[in-house]
Amino acid sequence: MRLANLMLTAFLVLMAMAVPAFAVEGAGIGGGIGMGLSIVGIGIGIGLVGYSALAGIARQPEQAGAIQGAMFILAGLVEGAGIIALVLCLALVFL
Repeated sequence: MRLANLMLTAFLVLMAMAVPAFAVEGAGIGGGIGMGLSIVGIGIGIGLVGYSALAGIARQPEQAGAIQGAMFILAGLVEGAGIIALVLCLALVFL
């Protein structure tokens, strides 16, 4: 619980600092922070999907094919959402 509180505090401080960074003059800084956060989110999301799939396969090995198919679909959705976030951050920087 202490780690979760520390991470939440760090996230809130980062977001408080990022608000002025999303101004027109600091769009590069805001875009960089947004890209970094989206990459961290992609990593956490795919890690959770993979962990859950491996745990499910360990519990029911006969369902490995179905679990693996669902895992690939969910990993693709997480990756797609992350790529959309990256493209929007790049658009913020260059436009």
